[in-house]
Amino acid sequence: MKREIESDTSSNFNLRSTFACTPAQKEVIDAISHLILVGNKFQTLKGVTGCGKTFIMASVIAEINKPAIIIAPNKILAAQLFEEFKVFFPNNSVEFFVSYYDYYQPEAYVPGKDLFIEKDSSINQHIDQMRLSATKSLLERKDVVIVASVSAIYGLGDPSIYQTMLLHLVLGDLFEIEIAISRLIAMQYVRNDIEFNRGVFRVRGESLDVYPAEHEDMGIRIIFDDIKIVSLYTFDPLTGVKIQDLRRFSIYPKTHYVSPRDNIHRAIIEIKNELRHQIDFFSNANKLIEAQRIEQRTVFDIEMLSEIGYCSGIENYSRHLSRRNPGEAPPCLLDYLPKDGVLFVDESHLTISQIQAMYKGDHSRKKNLVDYGFRLPSALDNRPLRFDEFESVSPRTVYVSATPAEYELSKSSVVHELLVRPTGLLDPVIEVMPAKNQIETLLIEIKKEIEKNHRVLVGCLTKVLSEKISEFLNQKSIKTHYIHADTNTTERISIIHDLRIGTVDVLVGINLLREGLDLPEVGLVALLDADREGFLRSERSLVQTIGRAARNVNGRVILFADSISPAMDRAITESNRRRSIQSEYNIKHSITPTSVKRTISNTMDYEYHKQKLIERKMDLIKSPAKSMTDKEFDSYIKQVESQMVLHASKFEFEKAIECREKLKSLIALRTTF
Repeated sequence: MKREIESDTSSNFNLRSTFACTPAQKEVIDAISHLILVGNKFQTLKGVTGCGKTFIMASVIAEINKPAIIIAPNKILAAQLFEEFKVFFPNNSVEFFVSYYDYYQPEAYVPGKDLFIEKDSSINQHIDQMRLSATKSLLERKDVVIVASVSAIYGLGDPSIYQTMLLHLVLGDLFEIEIAISRLIAMQYVRNDIEFNRGVFRVRGESLDVYPAEHEDMGIRIIFDDIKIVSLYTFDPLTGVKIQDLRRFSIYPKTHYVSPRDNIHRAIIEIKNELRHQIDFFSNANKLIEAQRIEQRTVFDIEMLSEIGYCSGIENYSRHLSRRNPGEAPPCLLDYLPKDGVLFVDESHLTISQIQAMYKGDHSRKKNLVDYGFRLPSALDNRPLRFDEFESVSPRTVYVSATPAEYELSKSSVVHELLVRPTGLLDPVIEVMPAKNQIETLLIEIKKEIEKNHRVLVGCLTKVLSEKISEFLNQKSIKTHYIHADTNTTERISIIHDLRIGTVDVLVGINLLREGLDLPEVGLVALLDADREGFLRSERSLVQTIGRAARNVNGRVILFADSISPAMDRAITESNRRRSIQSEYNIKHSITPTSVKRTISNTMDYEYHKQKLIERKMDLIKSPAKSMTDKEFDSYIKQVESQMVLHASKFEFEKAIECREKLKSLIALRTTF
C-alpha cells in the first residue's frame, strides 16, 4: 500500500536560471502546472530537442511547489539531469537515486549444468549514501527533487518501518548513552573507536560520535551528563572541527532494510513456518536434495537474523519483514514520495518500456532459485514492480519526450506540444547520400567538420562495425573512439567528456548516441545504412538521432541509404515540419539562431574518476600479466572486471563466473609483485 503522508509546507522551491522564459515555454508551464494542481493524473510533454524540457520540468516544480521524482532511463542521463537540477535549485534539496552497484552479479542457478552462482557485487558507498539521503529528504522536507534511474521501482525497505527506527536526539532530553548505543547497533551502525567513517560510531567517555549513513562529510557529537544530553553539534569527521550547534537531530538507519527487534522475531516465526512447508513440499515430491539445501541455507539465515538482526541477502525476506501478503507489491522509492508529490518520466518512450520489462527477467531468475531449493518462495516478492503495480502507485505523472510512444499518448488526457526552441535553432538540414562508398564519403565529410572545430557522431548497426570504423578513422589520423554495450559506464562518461573538449573528434556508436545527450559541439551526425528499417532505424530512433545535431546552429545530418525507407520518409517529413514551425517563429519574434552553450564538466565526478583511455587494450589482454607495468596491470584488471559486469548484465552467468575467478587470481597475483 502507498504510504499516506503529508509533506512539510514550510519550504518553497527557489528556481534560479539564466534562461529567460519564452512565451511558448510559459504557456506550456502554466498548462502543465494547472492540470497537476486540479488533479490530472497523466499528461505528456512532447518537446523537440533543445526546447528546454528540463527547464520546463524545473519551472513546473517551482510553480506547483510539490516534491518530485524524475525517472531517467539510465545512470548517464540521470547524472546529467542531476547536475542541471542542482543549478536550478541551489537552495533546495536535489537528490540522486540510482543503483548503488558498481557491478552486480545476482545469485542464480543454471539447471542444465547444475551450476549455482553466488551473488557477487561491489557497492559504491557514495551512491549508497546518496540513496539514503534521498529518502531522508522525502521524509523530512517538501522542497525535494529526486533524480532517479529505473531502479526507483525496485523493492526498498518499508518506509513506515524505516521511520520507526529513527534515533531522535533533542538537546536537554533525558537519554542514557547506553540506550543510544543499543539503538545505533539495532540500526546496523558499527562501533569503531579507531577508524571513523560512514555508518560508524565511537565512544569516548561521555561523548558519543556518530557518522550518519546518509551524510557524506558530517559527523554528530552527542555529549551526555549521566542521563541527559548536554551538548549536540555537528563536526568535520576529518579535522574534528565543530561546525554547528544543534537543538535536535534525527539519525537514520544505515540501511533501508532495518527492522525493530520484535518485528524480526515475528518475521523469524513466519520464515520458519514457510521453511517447514517448503521442506514438506520437496520431501513429498521426493526432492530430497532440494529439501536439505533449503533447510541448511534458511536455518543459517535465521540464526544470523536472530543474533545480529541482519543477514546476507536479507532483502529476500523483505515480505516477512514488511508484513506483506504473498504476491503483494514491495515498497519502492515511490512509496517514500508524499501523496501530493509529482512524477516526471524523462525520455518516456525508453523509460516506460524498460519498466515494463523489468519484472519478467527478475522473476525468471528467481523462480529457478526457488524451484531448486536455494530460496524460499517469499524471495519472489523481493522484486521490481510489475507494470500494473507501477501504474497503480504512480502519483500525478508527466511523460516527457521528443518522441512519445503510443502508451504515453493514449494514457494522457492532454499532450502539450512544444516545437520551438528559445535559441531559435532550426532542426538540422538532412542530406541523403548513397550507401555505396559511404565510408570514403564519411571521411571527407568528417574532415570538413574538423576544420570548423566541430565534433562528429557516427551511427552504425553492429558493435564489430563500430570498432572497425573507429580503427579505420584512427589510421587516417582522425581522433576517434567508439561506444557500445561493452563500454562500461566509467569509460562512456570519460569518452563523452573527451569528445566535448576535443581530445576525441569523432564518436562511433550504435544506439547509445540518441536520447538526452546534450552535445552542442556536434556539427554532424552521420547515420550509416539508414534505410535498414528496424529498431535502430525506426522513425522514433531516427528523429532522436537527428536531434543530436540540433544543438549547433550549423548542425547537419547525413543519412547514407540506397533508398528512402518509410521510416526515413516520416522522420524527414517530421523534421522538416518542425524546421518550418521554428523558422516562422524566428521571423515573427525576430530571433537569430544561436548555438547552445553548456559548461563542460566531469559528469558525476564524485562517482566516477576520469580514466585515461587504454590505447593498447587488445595487446594487454594477450600479453602475460607479469610482463606488464603496474599501470598496465591495473588497467587489465579493470578490463576483466568490466567483462564480468557485462556478462552478468546479460545473464551469461557461466562466463561471468569465469571472469570473477580470473579477477580473484589477478588480484592475488598483484600482491606478489
